[in-house]
Amino acid sequence: MPMTIKESNDDELRQLIFEKEKVIVKFVDEACAVCRQLAPCFTRFSSDPTYSDVTFVRMHASENPVSSQEVKLTGTPFFATYRDGTLRECGVVATEEGIKALLDQLR
Repeated sequence: MPMTIKESNDDELRQLIFEKEKVIVKFVDEACAVCRQLAPCFTRFSSDPTYSDVTFVRMHASENPVSSQEVKLTGTPFFATYRDGTLRECGVVATEEGIKALLDQLR
């Protein structure tokens, strides 16, 4: 069964990172061309059985200032990974290989 990518906000993310062991968050901006280019591979990864234990989340950077500040958002697409409620890795990622590397580190 394909995973879905959860649309979230500041309030929901706080709860989610403590409920789920492994979470990857993609912060996006509507005007970001790279965000749109990476959308299909992010969706593909969310459906990949290899990452079935990872919760995939998408958040709009401009609408979620608390989370954006917490991860020190510097641009989009910006990714953050959490394990057991703790921020592990974060940064701007512009390639499918970069997303895979974050996911593999999270595993």
